[in-house]
Amino acid sequence: MITAVKDFPSRSKTSDAVDLIRPQHGPTVFAEFNRITSRNLEADFFEALDQHTPGFIQLFKSRKGSVGQKLTELMQSINWPRSVVLKGIPIVLGDDSRDFFKTCFDTTRDEALSSVTVGVLTVFSEDSPQEGPSSMQLEPISTDIVLEGVIVMENIKNFPQAVCLLFGLIHALHLDYPKRMANTLMFLQRVMLGLGTKTLSPKLLTLRNALLDYTLIKIVISYQIELGTSKSCTVKYYDKSLLLWGHCYNSVNC
Repeated sequence: MITAVKDFPSRSKTSDAVDLIRPQHGPTVFAEFNRITSRNLEADFFEALDQHTPGFIQLFKSRKGSVGQKLTELMQSINWPRSVVLKGIPIVLGDDSRDFFKTCFDTTRDEALSSVTVGVLTVFSEDSPQEGPSSMQLEPISTDIVLEGVIVMENIKNFPQAVCLLFGLIHALHLDYPKRMANTLMFLQRVMLGLGTKTLSPKLLTLRNALLDYTLIKIVISYQIELGTSKSCTVKYYDKSLLLWGHCYNSVNC
C-alpha cells in the first residue's frame, strides 16, 4: 500500500497543497492535475511512454561516444524498459539526474535525502546481493517522492509510477522544474504529453525529430509486414506533432 508522510516541509502554499499528500494522494494528485489541464495524467503519461519506448530503445542503442556509453550501461543495469527510457532521456538531453533520480541503501537514506530538493528516491536493502545501489536488477524496498529533503510519498509501486506522480505533484503545487532536469521535464510536458506551447528548444527539437524517425520506420515496417512485401514504402505525408502525440493519420502509401 502506498503511504504518505505527514511532515510536509514548511512552505508558502496553503493547506490545499498539504491535502495532496494525504494517504489518498495518488488519486488526489491526478484529480488536481486534471482540474488544471483537463487531462488524465496517469493514462496519458503511460500511453505516451509505452508508445515510444521501442523508438527510444533503438535511439539509445544508436548513440555513440560518452552518451552512448552511459546509455549502454543503463540498458545493461535495468531490466524494465519504462525505467530505461525515463532514466535515459536526461542522458540524451544533457541533464543531470543524479539528485533527481536518487538511489541509496537503506542504511544511507538520511544522507541521500539531504542532497535531494525534488526527486524520486529508490531505496535498496544493503543486504541485497548486488554491486551497488545504481544496479536495479533487484526489486527496491521502497520508492519514494522527496520535496525539500523530506519524503512526502513513500512505498510507491514502481519507479515509472513515482515519476508520473512527481510530475503531477510539481504541476499541482505550481513548482518550477529543477534547473538540472528542466530539459527532461519539459520534453515530457511538451513532446510526450503535448501540453503547453509547441515551441521547442534546439535540444528538445533534435530529440523529438530523432524519435520521430524511429517511429516512422516502425510504421513503414508494420505496413510491409501487413502487406507481405519487402518493397520499400513511401511516406507521402505526416504531421509530426500529431504523430508523436499519438494521433497518426492513415497516411502511409506503399
